[in-house]
Amino acid sequence: MDLGTIIGLLSGTGIIIIGILLSGGDLFWFTQFNALIIVLGGTLAATMVNLPIHAVGNLFAIIKNVFTDEVYDYKSTIDEIVLKAEKARKNGLLSLEADLSSIQSVFLRNGLELAINEKESSRLRTFLNLEIDNIAVRHIAGQELFLYMGSYAPAFGMLGTVLGLIIMMNNFAGAGGNDLSVSYSVAEKFAELLKGMGTALITTFYGVFFANMVFLPIGGKLKRKSENELMLKNIVLEGIISIHAREHPILIKEKLMTFVPANMRLDSDDNLTEIKKSSSLSGIKDKLEEQKEGKRKEQVEENDDED
Repeated sequence: MDLGTIIGLLSGTGIIIIGILLSGGDLFWFTQFNALIIVLGGTLAATMVNLPIHAVGNLFAIIKNVFTDEVYDYKSTIDEIVLKAEKARKNGLLSLEADLSSIQSVFLRNGLELAINEKESSRLRTFLNLEIDNIAVRHIAGQELFLYMGSYAPAFGMLGTVLGLIIMMNNFAGAGGNDLSVSYSVAEKFAELLKGMGTALITTFYGVFFANMVFLPIGGKLKRKSENELMLKNIVLEGIISIHAREHPILIKEKLMTFVPANMRLDSDDNLTEIKKSSSLSGIKDKLEEQKEGKRKEQVEENDDED
């Protein structure tokens, strides 16, 4: 459960209620079912005109996604990719086939399967980019749904206000009639006029409230969730391409860690030295030199055995 969304909606509504009460207002003045129908019904109808019906049908599924707290652990994903890279470098890409069933990430699992069966890196990158692009298109469809609703709601709020003013003015003009025997107080009529004007303005209040408190913030939350997920997908993509290219695991980790914000790269101060040593260029050079020295010793031992 995403507590930020719930706390934001509740606190925003509470602040408005407190503002009404502190100003000497009555909450009953702001409850009008007709205004709610005009704003929400009109906004939903206009959205159905603008977008396909199946997109609007996914409204509740998208709302459920907004209230779902998804944690994107970039560092754990990078560590998993580095482990797969070490295994592939030692035993070949085919050795990863046995690990596919244990990989939780669907994108990583499918990507590694493609890497095993595809020889050309360019074609592999094209396939993975195509899947990421399709995911982005689906995310944009959900964002547009609420962004459009956020733009329509104030307009229908103003429309409801105009309708209320027209009805109110006609009723006020016809109240006196042409019957001279009817006597009425001008002060009472103006009091009714002002009361009706306040009622008409409630639809504008609803339109502005739902647009800026519900629809637009939800659209922004969906955009942020999409950006985080796509960044994780891009990390996986680059990792798969690097594994396919037989790059060194240390170089892969160094490259993938550039996607991660600096404050998320270190778990604690205790492993700061270890991470810097394994990810810095000097550490990479030292390990490469160690590997070269090991190969050199093996060649010398083989030559000695031959002699």
